[in-house]
Amino acid sequence: MRKPLKIGLITAGVIVAIPVLLLGTTAAVNAVATRAEASEITSYGQLVPVDGKNMNVVVTGAGSETIVLLPGLGTAAPGLDFEPLIAELSPRYRVVAVEPFGTGLSDATDTERTAENISREVHGALQELGIDRYVLMGHSIAGIYALEYSQLYANELIAFVGIDSSVPDQPGWDEPIPTDALVAVNGLGITRLLSSLADDPYKGLPYDAKTVKQMSLLTTKNAAAPTMVNEMKNTPSNFASVSGKTFPKDLPLLLFVRADDTDVDGWLDLHEQQAASVDNGRVITLRGEHYLHHTLSPQIVEDTSAFLAALP
Repeated sequence: MRKPLKIGLITAGVIVAIPVLLLGTTAAVNAVATRAEASEITSYGQLVPVDGKNMNVVVTGAGSETIVLLPGLGTAAPGLDFEPLIAELSPRYRVVAVEPFGTGLSDATDTERTAENISREVHGALQELGIDRYVLMGHSIAGIYALEYSQLYANELIAFVGIDSSVPDQPGWDEPIPTDALVAVNGLGITRLLSSLADDPYKGLPYDAKTVKQMSLLTTKNAAAPTMVNEMKNTPSNFASVSGKTFPKDLPLLLFVRADDTDVDGWLDLHEQQAASVDNGRVITLRGEHYLHHTLSPQIVEDTSAFLAALP
């Protein structure tokens, strides 16, 4: 073998070997760190039996009316993520933040993450708590689950309040989420590495250091776990299951919508059409990020209280 060729092959081998060794290192570090972090997760809320498993719920406040909170897709610790909203709601209402299976401190499940199954499980938790009349308030994908929920349990709902909630047939609804890549990147430790290099996502938000730490730990635990991955895989079919559907005509709707959304064409129009499909529907636009409740909970609660107080 001629020397230049031999040197070239050795160099190429080194170039290939370096990233392989690095990925092996990040994967090993990730595995060890994940096991160690599990012991740092602290309990909050209360566990409720549903289908032979435990679902975690956070119940606060003692008002005469109950508001049930449902999270958006990929929210790893809903009971903590909703803290700014809970803080504003709880002086006026009893607030029940539900952590569906695979999120927060709730158990994982092998049951398919269909809108119907998720709705049935959430309803089971509320029944265990003796709650049978309430306002459903949901963020993002919860708007799709709420449509299914309202078909199954319409007689229990006072109203639905959407926080930048998803709507049927929105552009891009049928695009699959690359879950295989998500799982692979997480397993290799790349997600952990990138997170360590990124800016603090909670900087400037109303969370204390302990809560931020717990949300970080639960994100590591839940974000690429089988239950949440299954929910992501089911997202296109869950949208398909409510295609063309509307809420019951007599169910009041209050929809908080991000005013300057540029990700989904016609986002505001779609919500205005949804509000117009019921007898009492209203859209309120807010300027903020998709997680509107992180920064605008006071306004959300003021407008929600006024809307609910005006109901017959």
